[in-house]
Amino acid sequence: MNSDLFLTSLHLSFPELILAVGALILLMVGVFSGERSGKLVSVLAMIVFAIAFFWLLLVPAEGLGWGGVYRADGFARFMKLLALFGSFVALFMSIGHARESQLDKFEFPVLVVLSTLGIMVMISANDLITLYLGLELQSLAIYVIAAINRDSLKSTEAGLKYFVLGALSSGMLLYGMSLVYGFTGHTNFADIAQALAADGGRSLGLIFGLVFILAGLAFKISAVPFHMWTPDVYEGAPTAVTAFLASAPKVAAMSLLVRVVITAFLPLLIDWQQIIVFIAIASMLLGSFAAIGQHNIKR
Repeated sequence: MNSDLFLTSLHLSFPELILAVGALILLMVGVFSGERSGKLVSVLAMIVFAIAFFWLLLVPAEGLGWGGVYRADGFARFMKLLALFGSFVALFMSIGHARESQLDKFEFPVLVVLSTLGIMVMISANDLITLYLGLELQSLAIYVIAAINRDSLKSTEAGLKYFVLGALSSGMLLYGMSLVYGFTGHTNFADIAQALAADGGRSLGLIFGLVFILAGLAFKISAVPFHMWTPDVYEGAPTAVTAFLASAPKVAAMSLLVRVVITAFLPLLIDWQQIIVFIAIASMLLGSFAAIGQHNIKR
């Protein structure tokens, strides 16, 4: 990669660099300031989110970076703004009742920043490998966040359930990616679409790969029938953590789902359209009828 392409890639991914450098600085501030620096680190983390938000808002950039594995466009910009706003609000909520929920540790805002960094990488992913790296960066931080209240049995149970089922969904997603790579020879979304259009695309292995990828992404958006972790995790996690789980990661997963099916698997429109229609109808029906008997607002 020559210097011009490198500088262009840096410019396109500058919001992610803000979060990455910010997370390192926040970690050092927390370590050197001691255990009582949770509120200070939370405020600084919100400032980092605000800087990245206004950079995206005021300095629009579009194009492909880092050899085509990263895409910056209007859709990614809008989704990143939503994700940053959701993360900012979740951190703001955590300050008011941080002590009783044990969110006054400096590790909590650092993990939220790292998770948001993974979310933004997911949103701009233009390659299966970039997709997986962003997804795992987001998920590994959320596993810890969900179980951060170690004195609460429900919080520990929530973190364990999310970890086990999240690992299962990540395995399904990775297996689907390996099938797609094996049958197309590509991991870049545009190259996968070209290979599918050239070969007709309707091989059984590719259909299986598509199904596994959609199942892994459906887990991240809590779509039926991959929603089983959501009630327990939302109830057991502190309220601020629940607000974070229900906002920024969902935005990333929805944008990633749109990006994958439209950019990479458009030649298989008939196949994935049926899957998404079923998931959407099942989620609406179960969500509507199951909510009738609920009395706990966090469920």
